[in-house]
Amino acid sequence: MGIREILGIDFGGSGIKGAPVDTKKGKLLAERHRIPTPSPSDTETVSKIIKQLVDFFNWKGPVGIGFPSVVMNGVIKTAANIDKSWIGTNAQQLLSQKTGLPVFVVNDADAAGYAELKFGVGQDIRGTVLMVTVGTGIGSVLFSDNKLVANTELGHIFLDNCKEAESFAADSVREMENLNWEEWGIRFNKYLLELHKLFWPELIIVGGGISKKPEKFLHCLNVDTRIEMATLKNDAGIIGAALAARKILKREDE
Repeated sequence: MGIREILGIDFGGSGIKGAPVDTKKGKLLAERHRIPTPSPSDTETVSKIIKQLVDFFNWKGPVGIGFPSVVMNGVIKTAANIDKSWIGTNAQQLLSQKTGLPVFVVNDADAAGYAELKFGVGQDIRGTVLMVTVGTGIGSVLFSDNKLVANTELGHIFLDNCKEAESFAADSVREMENLNWEEWGIRFNKYLLELHKLFWPELIIVGGGISKKPEKFLHCLNVDTRIEMATLKNDAGIIGAALAARKILKREDE
């Protein structure tokens, strides 16, 4: 299927944002539109917002959505930062019905990883590439020779202090515990060292809100591999969701 333009939507903890994407160039075709994530972020309320985004762009084609969840064949399996009503829901089917369009749903971190490997700092890197997105929680993406290992949840590994990484080194924890950047950077380094020990990546890509402020914490990192900040910033989730939808469409067309 030669579909090139796809509406990408990034369902985040604080905002649901989207824009049409040229999936061949990795560029937004219009300014992104953002709607605050409702509370509660239940299936019915979020479905209405997805429909609002589709209507805002007067969109008639395929839609890709990055969800902050483990997603298996369109079904939501976890809901750490969204309403529990999503667990067990076939979001792909539900949102296709609500919008009247073909909708494809993937894990949000996986979507951002697709974008960074195709159009960002991960281009042309062979071997193992690990991306961590740090914000409200910690998301992870793992690629081996450009093939995705889907739905990794490496923010939930336990460190040797018996703390879950996400509750130890997320950016929200830095703010909540009023840590300075040095204190937080030491924690983040501990987490990256553990990941390096497990996967020995050629490259670690750091995404999420903290990637905008590398000068605050990079000096705290002493992991023996290349570390780069994600380059697509807030557009990665939108571009990646559209790319993921295109990949699924191509598979279905084969």
